[in-house]
Amino acid sequence: MSLVPERVRDALAAFAVVWRNRRLRLVAVARLASVTGRWATTVALAVVAYRRGGVEAVGLLGIVRILPAALAGPLAATLLARVRSDRLLRVAGVGRTLAVGAAGVALLEGVALGPVFALVGVESLLSTMVRPLQTAALPFLAETPGELTATNLTLTTIESSGMLFGPLLAGLLLTSSSPGTVLLATAAAYALSTVLIARIPAWEPAESQRRTGDAVAYAITGLRAIHADPRLRLVVGLYCAENLVAGALNVLIVVSALQLLGLGNSGVGVLNGAIGTGGVLGAILAAALLGRRRIASGLGLGLVLCGAPIVLVATDPGTAATLVLLAILGTGVTIVDFTAVTLLQRAIPEEVLARVFSVLQSVFVGTIGLGALLAPALVSGLGIRGALLASGALLPLLTAVLWRRLGRLDAAYLATDEAVELLAAIPIFAPLDLPTLERLARGLAPRDAAPGETVIRQGDPGDLYYVIREGELEVNVDGRPVRTLAAGDGFGEIALLRDVPRTSTVVATGPVRLFTLDRGDFLDAVGGNATSRRAADVLIDTRLGSFRAGLATV
Repeated sequence: MSLVPERVRDALAAFAVVWRNRRLRLVAVARLASVTGRWATTVALAVVAYRRGGVEAVGLLGIVRILPAALAGPLAATLLARVRSDRLLRVAGVGRTLAVGAAGVALLEGVALGPVFALVGVESLLSTMVRPLQTAALPFLAETPGELTATNLTLTTIESSGMLFGPLLAGLLLTSSSPGTVLLATAAAYALSTVLIARIPAWEPAESQRRTGDAVAYAITGLRAIHADPRLRLVVGLYCAENLVAGALNVLIVVSALQLLGLGNSGVGVLNGAIGTGGVLGAILAAALLGRRRIASGLGLGLVLCGAPIVLVATDPGTAATLVLLAILGTGVTIVDFTAVTLLQRAIPEEVLARVFSVLQSVFVGTIGLGALLAPALVSGLGIRGALLASGALLPLLTAVLWRRLGRLDAAYLATDEAVELLAAIPIFAPLDLPTLERLARGLAPRDAAPGETVIRQGDPGDLYYVIREGELEVNVDGRPVRTLAAGDGFGEIALLRDVPRTSTVVATGPVRLFTLDRGDFLDAVGGNATSRRAADVLIDTRLGSFRAGLATV
């Protein structure tokens, strides 16, 4: 059986996983409406700017959209010190709907670009708040690591679909109407997205809703976590590089369509649509990455696919070949977005997810704006072909330099996956949300036991919880065997939760591989979740009962 049909089934299976979770389904449909409208507006505004002021006006438009967006992240992170993220998300959704609708009316009335650009800046600021808040919610809405990964794949595919549908919608409306009509259509799409998100129950854990302390300090706490983690610095740096090139490409596509290829105004939508088409097809490759679970290496592949086609477009291969190359580039965009967001979601501490993603979104948007600002200078100094060559070569070169570090990152995440799966299969930990499981997995320490070795001794104080990776152990109470533990089992919870000495002796019957979890981490996770604590109490009562029954029959 061929590889492609198999990967198509993988992609469809990922979409089905998301569709079965009502909360994730609402997020997915809301994202499709939002990104379609935003890309339609991007094309319409680019056409307006070029008609009235040429390539310089297009670059100015990029700054107008990017500068407020760059400020949105710190603003959102500061507001999150006082406002729950779900409420802030709804307010931002309503605000951007009104702003883009007003800009559409202004264009229909023939208002000058200044007021229109001001409204677009407000829309951009609020839109920049929306996406990171949604992204930070996903680990709490997903129930398993696989569901989170499948959701990111689905949303990335939706982003690419919006890059296809949005420009096509803009092209259709521009042939029979005007850019103002496109912006009004975007307002309707934003309104639908806001209504859908509002139907999702609050997702923040109760402890994260208690806002105290200085708001500015609250906003920057998460960035310290990124600065301290070299893995996060690597992912953030590469994602920023991709956004820098994307920002330049937003301008270079307009120039290429109108000057290099002579396609006219509708050609801007056609070229962007080609990127979107490739992005949808890229979901198949992303599904392959999902199956291989080497997401960091997939990030490197995506970066190459984002940069190399731009280099080839610089050779002026003709319209048809350019469309194919841009479709390949769209495939790379899908892979980069999927892999980078997944890596960040799984590594950022859950208590700072919303604020970190809010600030990072501004960082990413700022690099897009920097790219848009640099593009006219590149065109002026190097010509359109030279500008394409210079911007496209950056990403493959970075990937080549950092490939080994991406491989090491994959190895670290694969180890974490094993630990998360083990924990999630244990009844005590099954009720915990995914971010908590990820945090516990990172705190596990490996330990091996030789045949006949005593792992815990009855009467000793308890300071660790154990999870069995491989092998079997025998449980003895007062020197008598009462049960056998095997791979996937956990033990040691009674002494930790009841604050009593060990109630049994556990001895390895053969070679055993274990994970150990510190008492404090265990109690924070299990004791802080009512469902998990109830599951632990049931397990303890069952085990104590089996101990008594076992002794009675000996």
